[in-house]
Amino acid sequence: MPVIEKPKLAQLVRETRARLELSQVKFATKIGVSFQSVNRWENGRTKPLPVALKQIEAILHSLGDRGTDILAKYFPPEEE
Repeated sequence: MPVIEKPKLAQLVRETRARLELSQVKFATKIGVSFQSVNRWENGRTKPLPVALKQIEAILHSLGDRGTDILAKYFPPEEE
């Protein structure tokens, strides 16, 4: 998994949540974290744990074409 800087992580969470049209509370419930965690991620105070990032990536994959632009921006394919 690529290393994403904290400001970009905040943007990733915000863009993913917006694409899903979910509030911070509903997004937090969807990935199994607290509202406070999502709020801190979006405000750049903390960053998601790797397990939460995997969940966000999986959600984006499940969106199909609707998630490909965000996936390409934050989860580029790793080169071998």
